[in-house]
Amino acid sequence: MELKQLVTKQVIINILWNIFGGMLLAFGLYNIHSLSNVTEGGILGLTLLLQHWFNISPAVTSFIMNAVCYAIGLKVLGKGFIGYSIFAGGAFSLGYAIFEMFPPLYPKIAEMPFVAAIVGAIFVGVSVGICIRFGGAPTGDDALAMSIRKKTKLDIKWAYLISDLTVLLLSLSYLNIKQVGLSLITVILSGQILSFVDKVGKKENKEENNEVRN
Repeated sequence: MELKQLVTKQVIINILWNIFGGMLLAFGLYNIHSLSNVTEGGILGLTLLLQHWFNISPAVTSFIMNAVCYAIGLKVLGKGFIGYSIFAGGAFSLGYAIFEMFPPLYPKIAEMPFVAAIVGAIFVGVSVGICIRFGGAPTGDDALAMSIRKKTKLDIKWAYLISDLTVLLLSLSYLNIKQVGLSLITVILSGQILSFVDKVGKKENKEENNEVRN
């Protein structure tokens, strides 16, 4: 009974962290990236690309593209991953739809693209890193990156970089080289941050457990 209660508590904790991560990602994307023309790679970047050219809300496009990538994640990572990702992805889409009802908190950030690149990277890196750490993925490119990591054993930051660079090249259709360069800063920095958030403390905990066993 105690083991069952422990598992249930951990599942609830994982779900709550994935909801928080998804909402935090939506907050950063709406209040920073969508204003500053500093984009992201992967599906996050594609949602902004489609928003620019076709005026389709990321709340809609993210849902469709996520479904495809989550299908890949289901096959590679299993049902547990999909369960957590439903909460993370749902929180992102719902959060973005809610944030769109209100004006951006600091619209002047559009005039500070370098600051937007750094701050945006922090929001993306922390929010996505939290979701990954607790077993879920708020967007499809996160699911895809996690699947690539499992299949190839690559560090997840390199798995992200592959899709990110592809989307950034497509983003040259509406962004200039300077904007894409700033976006590249965001992509690289957010990858480093999310990798750190995912890993920090795990090695130490493993070593502590080994010491207890010895």
